[in-house]
Order: sequence, then C-alpha cells, then structure tokens
Amino acid sequence: MLTAVDDAFAAHDPGRGHPDRPERLDAVAEGLRRAGLADPAARLTPRRATRAELETVHPSSYLDRLEATCRSGGGRLDADTVASSASWDAAVLAAGAGLAAVEQLQAGLADAAFLAVRPPGHHAVPAGSMGFCLVNNIAVCARQLVGAGNRVLIVDWDAHHGNGTQDIFWDEPTVMYVSTHQWPLYPGTGAPDEIGGPLARGTTVNVPLVPGATGDVVERAFDDIVEPRVAAFAPDWVLVSAGYDAHRADPITDLGWSAGDYVELTQRVVDFAPSGGRTIVFLEGGYDLEALRDGVEATATTLLGRSVAAEPRSSGGPGADLVERVRDFWTRIDD
Repeated sequence: MLTAVDDAFAAHDPGRGHPDRPERLDAVAEGLRRAGLADPAARLTPRRATRAELETVHPSSYLDRLEATCRSGGGRLDADTVASSASWDAAVLAAGAGLAAVEQLQAGLADAAFLAVRPPGHHAVPAGSMGFCLVNNIAVCARQLVGAGNRVLIVDWDAHHGNGTQDIFWDEPTVMYVSTHQWPLYPGTGAPDEIGGPLARGTTVNVPLVPGATGDVVERAFDDIVEPRVAAFAPDWVLVSAGYDAHRADPITDLGWSAGDYVELTQRVVDFAPSGGRTIVFLEGGYDLEALRDGVEATATTLLGRSVAAEPRSSGGPGADLVERVRDFWTRIDD
C-alpha cells in the first residue's frame, strides 16, 4: 500500500480555533506509523493537478477567484471555510494526489493507497468552497477515471454528507456515490430519496443515521442496502471519502462509532474492489486527534491485510428502524 504525506498539506492553515487544524496530520501520520507504514518506500509522491484536470470539476472562474484569494494572503471564503496564503498550493496538490495514486496503482506498484490530504474536499461544489473544502479532491480523481472508461464507486463514510460529490455526479451513470452520514447534520443534504438524476437513477445511495447510531447499524445498512447495489454496479475502482468524525469522541458530531468499526468498513470497501485492488482512500474529516489516529491505523492496517488491536466494534445504538425504512424504500424503487 502507498501513502501520500506532504508538508504542503499542513501549510493550509484556517487559523486558531478552526476544527480542521494542521495538527490533524500529525495524528494521521502516527496512525500510519502504528500500521507499519513509516517506511519511506511506501510513500507516494503527490503531484499538482493541472488546470485542465481541475476544470473537469470546477469552472475556471471559481479556480481563478480561489487562487487570487490565496495569493493575496487568504481570507474567509464562506461561513465555515478559510484559506491561507498556502491553501491554493495545498489544494492543487491534494487534488493531484489522487491522480498520482491512480498512475501508481495502474503501474502495479500497489493495490491500494491512503492519501493524507488537506484541505478536505467532499463538500466543495463546482462553483464554490463549502464546509472546510476548497477543491473536490475525490471528484477530480473520479472524473479522470471515468474519462478513461472506468466505472467508479465512491463510498463516503464521513459523518457529514458529501453534498459536493453528490452534486457533481448526480447524473453520471458510471459513478455510484454511497454515503452514510448523521441526520440531521450539516449540510442538510443526503435524504434517502436523493437517488440520482434521470440518466443515473439509483446510482446515488444515501443512508442517514440518527445521532448515537453505532457501527452495527452501519453494518446492517451495508448488508441490506449497499452491498446488493454495489454488486450490480460492478465498479472498476473504489474511492473512499474517509472521515473519522463518526467516532463517538468527535467534538462536532454525535454518532457512536469506535475505531474498530473502521476495520469492518474498510474490509467491506476492499471487498467491493475488483480483483487486484484499485482502492484509494482520501482523508476528509475527523477532529478528535486520538480518534483520528486510531481510525487511520484501523483503516491502513486493514488495507494492508493485517489484523489490528483496535477498540471493540460499537453496537446497541439507535437507528435500526431508519435503516429498515431506507431498505424498504429501495425495495419499492427496485419493484
């Protein structure tokens, strides 16, 4: 497995008190080290995304405005998102990390990659920043894969719904977007009946979770709702928006997961990938540093095919009835 770690990602600094603080990357690096990935030979060198690659997702007017803001010293982009002078370079490198991972995996150098990128991306809509996100990193990667004739599955297990990714691929039949997320919670999207546009009906799958929902509820959702749909879709690549803010210790969410739940989720995602791998994990949220460290360790160790002594998987939380209603909704859609 390859990992992308770069000092440029830490240089993106939204300022004192912001949840997406640069120290998050220290926690990620420690999680990767605990997974046995401290060896420089496992490092993937990210590259900058080209302007043409960025423009497959974002219009030039937005990119020009974002770059200009950063070059002039940074500033607030929206209610939640702040750029610094180094944020443009970090964002372009974060978007390019996924492209570099595709190139390396296609060359047979590994079967999976974990990209410790900042700023995150899944809230970024085509024409604007949102929710700490500047450029939609995972969407830039998926666009390139689709352009090469691939079918792409995006699994988003961040506690917040990835509205930007959903919007970008809403009517794209060769991309399946699956999200498990707390409901209600920012940004307010991700209802079960959001299932894709007229050309891609059924390729968006949203599983909202009530506050306090534990890992067993998510596993049931994967068993009853997600796995049959992914099997029918038959992806060539699996991309993951890996937020770790569903952990019960996270300060800005209310789900009840443990680090052990990320072992199970990661294994399920690996099983979705075609023979030979082709799984790329993109860092998104996760704001308690210890929970972030432990979740990253669980994910990376599982991607390596090793066992990990993570905390026990969580169970007994509320929300099974909501999962049943979502399952019944999809049964009616299928009929």
